[in-house]
Amino acid sequence: MLSKDNMQLHISPSLRHVTVFPGKGFKEFIKVKVASRRVSYRMLFYFLLFFTFLLRFVFVLTAVDGIDGENKCSTIGCLGKKLGPRILGRRSESTVPEVIYQTLVEPLGKHELQGRFDIPQTLEEFMTEMKSGGYDAKTFAIKLREMVTLMEERTRMAKIQEYLYRHVASSSIPKQLHCLSLSLANEHTNNAAARLQLPSAELVPALVDNSYFHFVLASDNVLAASVVATSLVRNFLRPQKVVLHIITDRKTYYPMQAWFSLHSLSPAIIEVKALHHFDWFTKGKVPVLEAMEKDQKVRSQFRGGSSAIIANTTEKPKVIAAKLQALSPKYNSVMNHIRIHLPELFPSLNKVVFLDDDIVVQTDLSPLWDIEMNGKVNGAVETCTGEDKFVMSKKLKSYLNFSHPLISKNFNPNECAWAYGMNIFDLEAWRKTNISNIYHYWVEQNIKSDLSLWQLGTLPPGLIAFHGHVHVIDPFWHMLGLGYQENTSFVDAESAGVVHYNGRAKPWLEIAFPQLSKLWTKYVDFSDKFIKSCHIRAS
Repeated sequence: MLSKDNMQLHISPSLRHVTVFPGKGFKEFIKVKVASRRVSYRMLFYFLLFFTFLLRFVFVLTAVDGIDGENKCSTIGCLGKKLGPRILGRRSESTVPEVIYQTLVEPLGKHELQGRFDIPQTLEEFMTEMKSGGYDAKTFAIKLREMVTLMEERTRMAKIQEYLYRHVASSSIPKQLHCLSLSLANEHTNNAAARLQLPSAELVPALVDNSYFHFVLASDNVLAASVVATSLVRNFLRPQKVVLHIITDRKTYYPMQAWFSLHSLSPAIIEVKALHHFDWFTKGKVPVLEAMEKDQKVRSQFRGGSSAIIANTTEKPKVIAAKLQALSPKYNSVMNHIRIHLPELFPSLNKVVFLDDDIVVQTDLSPLWDIEMNGKVNGAVETCTGEDKFVMSKKLKSYLNFSHPLISKNFNPNECAWAYGMNIFDLEAWRKTNISNIYHYWVEQNIKSDLSLWQLGTLPPGLIAFHGHVHVIDPFWHMLGLGYQENTSFVDAESAGVVHYNGRAKPWLEIAFPQLSKLWTKYVDFSDKFIKSCHIRAS
């Protein structure tokens, strides 16, 4: 019999009944039937022994992680850390003092760090100062916050400087390439063999013969054009059926003609023409040239050059990199815009494959003519599929500014983008559309909006103009990204049909990725007298 606070608990000797008598005169009582059979004292003893062991086990689970250390725990310790407090009805608490959290989240202005020489420069300095100074938790957090903030700002500036140097390196003409153009121009003047008609008179009919495989290359870079042409012809199973139309500008025409006159790719047929040789290009107003003139004025007015861009102290390095890239001469070159006029430039052709000058062909491209386009105009590789998320993750929102109402109300930001660089163009189907007019309309809208619809070159308006007119082809035909990242393995790149060095790190520049540029340099004859005299070497 047990009595406490006027309440009585009675346990029968047989342990078969437990009776609770309320106090204060109540007659009622609570009687609980424990079991219908007799429970032995031995059974009760074993039960109490097991319960005691269980409590000791939970205690061990809770404590072992403290033995293992502050930041790591054993398998049993981790289990105890998770389950022990729950079983015992306690919450696990952080061992980091609250004052550290409060201090670290306080804003720290960059001006507060200017002229300071007491901020540790390395982790070693920080640890030495903390051990010798005897600081409390708040001072520890203040010092840590200052050091991390300073390191973040230095990292940001270093990244911006890297982007600036890459911009300068990729925008300038290397002296070796400049030397090559001058040498070939001089050769064109002094050597009749460098002034051959391309193609020869008897092969001219092939230029409009649709039974041939017609390729178009627009470039003002002689060395790059030579690699594209050489890799195309060497890997083609029927090179005698290849016609390569090379379009260049006025200043590069004579060096380009001299190179291909002196470096025959027979039996393939090579045509070299400057823009001013096309009748269509010299008649009336050419929308792309008008757009480029306006575009130049807008860029000079609103971009302020690279100095103004990197002077911004609030924008992230990637945003600054994008603005620097927008200043690249490539994005304001007629060579980059000319593809939108292919139906007018080649009125007799039904289908062409357009090649950028920073690609390398590694397989026979004749199967591209067997691809059924299903009435579409542009055969292209999509850039939002595949395992390589760094390269193949581009959607419309990657190129167009969807914060602008003109863009957001007309397009879906999550729609897949596609790539320029190796494209099949059905010119017959193209002529039945208004793609070119749509292109020029949106270029004009971007200029009117102070380049706020997009910032980079010809792909954004191309994505708009060809919207609904793209036939997706297998990614094998066009591997991208070799000019802005080195995550692509050499083995994967070597197995692609066409590799594209899109990005700043072009394979003819010193900033190229060495392991990837090998696929490009294999098509350069470094023993050639023009290459050797201009000191062009494999990077």
